[in-house]
Parts: sequence; C-alpha cells; structure tokens
Amino acid sequence: MSVFQAERERLLAAIALRIRQSLDLDSIINQTVEEVRLFLQTDRVLVYRFEPDWSGLMVAESVIPPYQAVIGSKIKDPCLTKKHIEKYQQGVIRVIDNVETAQLPSCYQDLLANFDVKANLVVPIIAEEKLWGLLIAQHCKSPRQWDSSEIELLKLLANHVGIAVQQAELYQQVQSINSYLERKVKNRTAKLEQAVKFEALITRITQNVRDSLDETQILQKVTQELEEVLHIECCKIELYDNSHSSATIVYEYTTKNHISHEATRQVADFPEYQQLLQKKSLQFVERIPLLNPSKGQITRLICPIFDDKGILGNIWLLRLKEEVFDELEIRLVEQVANQCAIAIRQARLYEKSQAQVKELEKLNTLKDDFLKTISHELRTPMTSILLASQTLEKLIKTQGIQGIKSEQFQRVFQIFKGSCQQQNKSVNDLLTLCYLDAQNATLIPEIIDIKEFIIKIVEPFKEQARRQQQQLVVNIAKDISSLQSDTTLLERVINELLTNACKYTPENETITVTAEEKDDKIYLSIRNSGIEIPLEEQESIFEKFYRIPSHDPWKHGGSGIGLALVKKLVKLLNATVKLDSRDSQTTFTIQFAIDNFESKI
Repeated sequence: MSVFQAERERLLAAIALRIRQSLDLDSIINQTVEEVRLFLQTDRVLVYRFEPDWSGLMVAESVIPPYQAVIGSKIKDPCLTKKHIEKYQQGVIRVIDNVETAQLPSCYQDLLANFDVKANLVVPIIAEEKLWGLLIAQHCKSPRQWDSSEIELLKLLANHVGIAVQQAELYQQVQSINSYLERKVKNRTAKLEQAVKFEALITRITQNVRDSLDETQILQKVTQELEEVLHIECCKIELYDNSHSSATIVYEYTTKNHISHEATRQVADFPEYQQLLQKKSLQFVERIPLLNPSKGQITRLICPIFDDKGILGNIWLLRLKEEVFDELEIRLVEQVANQCAIAIRQARLYEKSQAQVKELEKLNTLKDDFLKTISHELRTPMTSILLASQTLEKLIKTQGIQGIKSEQFQRVFQIFKGSCQQQNKSVNDLLTLCYLDAQNATLIPEIIDIKEFIIKIVEPFKEQARRQQQQLVVNIAKDISSLQSDTTLLERVINELLTNACKYTPENETITVTAEEKDDKIYLSIRNSGIEIPLEEQESIFEKFYRIPSHDPWKHGGSGIGLALVKKLVKLLNATVKLDSRDSQTTFTIQFAIDNFESKI
C-alpha cells in the first residue's frame, strides 16, 4: 500500500470515528474541510449547504492566505439550473482542472473568478436521498489536474458528511420531539397544578358562602382571590339596578392605583351588555395606552353573575397584556360567578328576614305599648267611676238621699258621664279599627252642608281650647259646594284631628280649621301652631299604635290608634289625607273630589 493510500485510509477512518463519536455537525465538517485541504495540499476546501430556494450558504471553510475567506456568505449560483440540480442528486461529480480553458458559462466563470479559483472539484452531499449541499475543493494558485484517487477520496468524504448530516438531523428531530414532549409534560403538569389551585379557590369561596351571610365580606374576598390566583391587574364586581338599566361597581381589587372607571354605567351606552344580559361571558382585547404604555393592548374578561331567578351583575377582569384568558380560567370565573350569585341571594334573603324580624320586634313593642296604654286608658275612667261611686255612697250615708245637694250630685254625675264617654270612645275606636281591617264597614251617603257641619263639630272643642288658653279659629270659604259623604265617618275623622290638635298644641298657640274649594276639589284642613313633628317621625305617624314621644304638653295620653283610624276612614271615604309639618306648624289636609262619594258607591 502506497503512502497516499495509507494516509487516505487514515483520514477516512478518523472522520468515520469522529462521526460515530459526535453529533456536533459543525465540528465534524469544520475538521473535515481542514484535514482534506491539508491532505490535498490545495488552497481552499469548503462545504456549501443548499437553502430551500436553491441559493446556498458557506457553512464550513478551510482556506490559506492570501485568498478570500467566504464562510458565512450566502451565494446564489446564477448558472444553477434544474438540470444541474438533478445531476447533483444523481451523484454526478463536477471536475474542472482549468477554469479558463473549460469553456464554462460566463456567469459561472465570473462566479469562480470572484474567489480566484483556477481549478474546481465539486462533489454532491446526499442525506436521506436528498441533495443537502456540496463538498468543494478549489485550487487558486494555478490550474490543477485532479487525480482520480483525489476525486474518489472527496466522494467518500462527501458520503461520510452525508451520514453525519443525516445523523445530526435525526438527533435534532429526536431532540425536538423530546423538547416537545417535555413541554407537553410541563404544560400538563402546570394545567394540573392550575386545576388544583382553581379547585382550592372554588372550595374556599364555597365554604365562605356557607359560613357567612356578609355579602360585602364575601365579594371583596372574591375579587382579591381572583386577582392573586389569575395574576391579573384588576378584578371588580358590578351589580345591576332592578330594571337592569344601569350597573354600579360595588367591589374592586387592583394592583394599579391609576386604574379607575366610573362607578355607575348606563347599560344602553355600552354594547357589551347585550351579550352579558343574555348570560354569556365576553372576552375582548382593546387598546388603552394609558393602562399599558408599552403596547397599549389590554385583555378584558367579563362573566355574568346569575341564577335561575335572573341576572344580578358581572365580574370584570383585566390583564395589561394581549394574553387571552384560557378555557380553564374562563370556567373558573364562571364557577366563581355562580357562587357569587348564591352569596348575593343568600345575603339579601337574610337581610330581608332581618328586616322582617326588626319589623316584628317593632310591632311587638308597639303592641306592648298599646296594651299598657289601653289598659291605662280603660283603667282611668273606671277609677274615676269607682271614686265617684264611693263619694256618692259616702254622701248618702252621711246626708241621706234627700240631704244631698244638687251641686254635689251634678259634679258626681259629670264624673260618671265623662268617664263613661271616655271609655266608650276607646272601645269604639278599637272596634272601628277592627271592622276597617276586616273591610266590613258600611257607608251611608248624605248631602253635607260643609259650613254648618264643621261649626257643629267644632263647637264642643271651644271650651277645651279656652281652658288650655288656645285659640280656635274656623275659616270656611263662601259659596263652598256641598259634599256627599258619610256624615258619621267624616265626623269621627274631624273629631279625631281636632282632639289631636287640642292635645298637642301648647298654650297661647292657634288651632285653625279651614274648608275651601279649588279645581273641583274640597280641602278640609286642621292646622295647629307651636308644634312640629320631626321628619323621621312623619313616616310612622299613621301606623297603628304609634305615638309621638314627648310631644303631649297637656298629658292627655292616648292609645296610638287615632291617626291610624283617620287614615283608614279617609281612604274608605274615597279621599286622601296628607301631613305637612314645618316651621313650627303642623297641618292635616283631607282632599275630596266633589263627586268622590258617587264614584265610590
């Protein structure tokens, strides 16, 4: 075996060993071109890799000075045709001993001249039966006749490089598959961890809903938990009004202090509410540079809060990036929204029940007060009657029936009469109120001369007003129309209002009874000065058993059913009664339509 053959075998064996031991393609081909150049004693050896458009990139090179290095250059051979490519794919080797005498196309000759090439040897590199690139040896000092053994060596080396390319690409594919599988496993693990985290959040919220009836505490916790679990910038909850015409933000948790929106929005002004009111979640990306200066894009997710009874509001989430909420995140927020609906309904039901409990407690207190008051109201005349009877009995024993003076008898008699009337009124008021509650009252219509009717009712109150140093004034408009109504019920209403006026008017103040006609309506009003009902008491003034505390200067007492009776009687008469109390004056006004009673019956 010649020295050339021995060196060639050594070179082939070294390259083959390197290919078996390494998967680093760049290292293999760089060492190959260096060793081949030295072995062939030529000026340049390089590896040219084809791109998909059949241009090429010089990926490895060994060159001696002063000749130009071309590694990294992307070169498009203007003379490379489909025919040339097919020949290369068939393994055809191109041998040029002298570029100047080879009668090459001018385009190819110019390309070689650019790199000072005088002789050129090109061997195709085939990998997986596809043309991958070219192994090229170039002599630049002078033309060179390539020996057949040199051509054969380059052919064998090209085959080895093809094997190395195939092996490296296979390794790269395996690495890609491994990376893909690792990403899949990693993503799957992350999804499972996310699912566990989401499930824990739902469990916490569900437990919170079960343990608490505090709507504020639950919903505030929801916004904070969602912000922390989903890594978002803002989470807020808005609730609709009863007509679903507006939505108000009631709870918000944010990491950005500058994020701020109007507290209440009109539903008609924002088209996204059309989908939300259909109980469908909504996600969109919008451009808001103020919130995200780097990109200006933010992502919003809105999930409606609803149950089988209707829609209550929405949960809004905001991310300061274009990354959308995935299906698992959307499902989580929808589940949280369902729990929010339960919490809101539950809290409102509890609030309603508490209000009912408070109302029952209030009614129970009023009932107890009423029983104490009515017991006192009934006991007082009974005590007077008892004392009067004891006085009469004593007079009879000491003076005999014939000896009792007329004045003494008259005084005792008046005590009997007044006490009986007082007790009779209390019982009658209670019975009337019961009849009205049971809707058993019967109306007896009569034509009423208002002036004569009012003067007759007012007359008995003049003496009481005089005793209490009150002024009682009557103002009745001239030519006022007659009124058709139930005289008995109307008289009771006016009597009750006058009784109240006398009871609550301080001395040296005025009680005014007015009757006037305006716009086919008759207005009867009783006004007393020196007294004003607090605004917070006015709403309760017509409730049964309700009495205004600390506003009885004459200590007459009362059962708390008088004004409740007035309101019910006025309603039965197809009229209305209104209270106006301000500027140290209190006025009760009854309004009748002139034909009201006819329409009622």
